[in-house]
This record gives sequence, C-alpha cells and structure tokens, in this order.
Amino acid sequence: MPETLSYFLMSWLDPSLLLIVAVGTFAGVYAGAIPGISVTMAVSVLISFTFSWDVNAALAMMVGVYCGGVYGGSRTAILLNIPGTPAAVATAFDGYPLAKLGEAGKAIGISTVVSVIGGYIGIAILAVGAPMVSGIALQFAPRDFLLLAMIGLLLVGGLSGGSLAKGIFAAALGVLIGLVGLDNLTAQPRLTFGSVSMLGGISYIAAMIGFFGVAEALYQLRDLHIDPIKQQVSKIVPAWKEVRKYLPLSIRSSAIGVIIGALPGAGGDIAALIAYDQAKRTVKNPSRPFGKGAYEGLVAPESANNAVIGGAFVPMLTLGIPGDAVTALFIGALFIHGLRPGPMLMVDTPHLFWFIVGALVLANSLLLIIGLTGVRIFTRIMTMPRGLLIPLVILLSVVGTYTIQNSFTDVYWMLAFGVLGYFMKVYGFEPGPVILGVILGPLMDVSFRRAILSSRGDLMDFFTSFFVNPISLVLTIAFLLLILNQTPLWGRIFNRRKATAGPG
Repeated sequence: MPETLSYFLMSWLDPSLLLIVAVGTFAGVYAGAIPGISVTMAVSVLISFTFSWDVNAALAMMVGVYCGGVYGGSRTAILLNIPGTPAAVATAFDGYPLAKLGEAGKAIGISTVVSVIGGYIGIAILAVGAPMVSGIALQFAPRDFLLLAMIGLLLVGGLSGGSLAKGIFAAALGVLIGLVGLDNLTAQPRLTFGSVSMLGGISYIAAMIGFFGVAEALYQLRDLHIDPIKQQVSKIVPAWKEVRKYLPLSIRSSAIGVIIGALPGAGGDIAALIAYDQAKRTVKNPSRPFGKGAYEGLVAPESANNAVIGGAFVPMLTLGIPGDAVTALFIGALFIHGLRPGPMLMVDTPHLFWFIVGALVLANSLLLIIGLTGVRIFTRIMTMPRGLLIPLVILLSVVGTYTIQNSFTDVYWMLAFGVLGYFMKVYGFEPGPVILGVILGPLMDVSFRRAILSSRGDLMDFFTSFFVNPISLVLTIAFLLLILNQTPLWGRIFNRRKATAGPG
C-alpha cells in the first residue's frame, strides 16, 4: 500500500512532473478552444516531441493535454457556438443561448466545476472498478454497437427543436455525409462521384464547424445593428448551492460517460449527446427550456465528456484495447517506451497504472484552477461589435478547418455546410441531428455488416441474437422503449389516458 501511494503521488511530489502536468493541462485547454485543433491532434503532435523523454514525463504531458483538451472545447461552444472539439457539440445547445442571455461567465464557471466532478468520477471508477468495467465492455458484440448507434440516432427527437420529421431528415442527411468515401470493409468508393478528393471522406469536424460556427455567423448577419450583449462575469465561481442542485444530474451523466468511454470506438461526442438527451427526458423542472439556455443542458454533456476520460483508460490499461482515439495514441506511446499495454501491464508494471491515475487526478485538479481563470478575457469576445465578431468567427472557422489535414477541400466543404446550415436555421432545422448522423452513421454501417457476417448471413439468427445475450437484450428493450416514446401516436394515447385518469 505505501508503495502504491508513492506511485500515485509521484506527479504531485516531483516538481518537474508537476510542472509538466500543469503545462500540458494549460496547453490542452487553449488548444481545445481552437476550432479544428482536436485533442487527438494535440496529443499526436506531442508524441513526436516525447520520444526521448522519460516514460513518466511523456505520460504526464499527454495526460494533462487530454484532460485540458476535452474541457477546452466548451469555451468556444459557449461563446461562439463553435464547439472547439467534437465532445463539446452538445455543450453548444444551451451554452450559446446562455451567452446570448449575458450569462457566459456563469455558464463557463458551472461547466468547469461539473467537468471536474465528471473527471473525478471517471478516475474513481478507473481506479476501483477497471477490471469489472473492462470485462463488460469486452462483451460488446457488433450487434450491440449497432443497437447503441441506433439508440443514439433516436436522440433526434430531443435535438430537433420539437419537430421529429425535421430531426429525422437532418439526421439522414448527416448519415449520408458520414458515409461518403471509401467503404470501411471493402474499400470501394461510395458517393464520391468519381472525385479523388472525396475518397478520404468528409471530415466531420469540418461539418461540425460549418453547421454550427459559419451557419450561426451567417444567420447573425441578418441584423448587425443589435447592441453587443454585456456579459455578467462578476461571479464566475458558482455557489455551493448551485453545484449541489446539479450534482445528481452530474453524477448520472458521468456514469453514462464512463460506460460510453469504456466502449472501444465510442467517445466523448457520443457520451455528451446521450447524456444531453437523458437530461432532457428526465429533468422535470429545468431552469429554462432545453435549447433556450437551460443550465441542465450544460451540466449533462460537460459531466459526461470529462468522465469519458477515466472510462477510456479502463480497456486501454487492462486489455490493451483503446477506448477512444486518444487512448490509442497512449498505446503507441507505451510501445515507443518499450511497454506492452494489456492484461500483463498491471501485473508487470502496477506502478505505471497508479502513476497514470495520480497524474489524471492532478490534471483534473489543475483544470479547476486553469478553467476558472482568464474567463473575463474570453467573455469579452461576446461584447465585441458584430461587425468585428462575425468575420472573426468565420476566420477562426477557416483556420481551424484547414489545420485538420492542411486541405483547402475541407475548407470548401466547411463553407458549403455553413451556407446549408444557414438555410436550415432559416427554415427551422436544427444542426444537432446532422452532426449526430455524421458521427453515428459509419458506426451503424460497420456494426450492422459485421453483425450480419457473424451470423453468416442468416437473418433469423441475426434477429434472434438480440434476445439471447443479456447486453443485447437490455439494449433492445431500451431501443424499443425509445421508439415508443418517440412515436406521436403513443404520446397521444398516453396523454389521453393521463387526462382521463384525472389529477387523483
């Protein structure tokens, strides 16, 4: 036990490691706030600089950037409606309306605190229940990922602004965008129309920036004479009473984040969207209507996407299976330093496990300090005249999109999606379902085909398999219940019975 504690506290007690984690967290926050600079990109760039470093120093830097980057995307999501990272897409749904109401400072303060809470919950589950959670994640078959993706697509009802038909149309458009490029299983071109530049597919980050950032900027051009909103930044740190009010929702959303994070291939974007929808369905008396500046709509995704970090480390450290793209890079870094992730990692080098847990706790603690500083400078963005702010938004969008692959093609797609998103906003279509379709479409496509292959093409075996495995059965029941909940006829019948029953 004393030896374990010494490894856990190594990054806290060694001044050089403490500084490395602090610098990494700071850099991650501000890199995550830049549209197009994803956490994966930031960590991948770091690996090239840490080849010659000691393994502890390299992991400390990467852990700091990971924790800071996931949180950092919320800054521009709240202030500019441009999610800095894919994990912050759901944060923009209520974060940006809060900024438009003049409450950007409070929104950033609450998002910081619940992000740290979510991070702590994810790390606690990593430290205590890693083998158990990873065992459940390992049992997920292709059919279960298919069900998970289909359940995710049913979120369109909660993200479509009240019109299910418009939500389904937007999600279908997103799925179509997500399937452009080479087929993941056969490498055959799909929807490329003979264009070589489309073989690599359409970057969903370019779609995200276009549909959220540029579309909003173009929409704001309709009236440049509105006075800038004066932001309330006198009280950034939320009162304990407010934190306690949102604590149950933060814990529930963090649990979702840990589970999604432990699933190979899933990530913070899916976790945040599912947590947002869960909050929209379960919170009875939100502070405001969802999509209009509800703090609950900010708490749920920010808790979930930071809890994903702890969840994603679970299969990586115990099974050698990355929970997301960033932990895949961690596996590469461990190989570079002569270590082999997998079941024997915790047996042969248990000190490394506890060092990573300690560094995660330190980075999460520093995130609270770094996240609550510099907020006044950030919120001044919203007080700029629109004639200056809108060109800045479009410039950030162009730069951020270009840096994804140093490709002007991505910029053209982003601008095209921005124009399309503008007309969608004019006619009442929300961008959320489109991005949801872009993210979940490829996962659903690959999972369905792998599930069919595992059933050897037997459709009867394919359908009966959903009711045999316990995990598949639970997901199938959840899927059917969500379908009933989304059906207008079912809603009318339920409301009629409720009205007939009366108040008693």
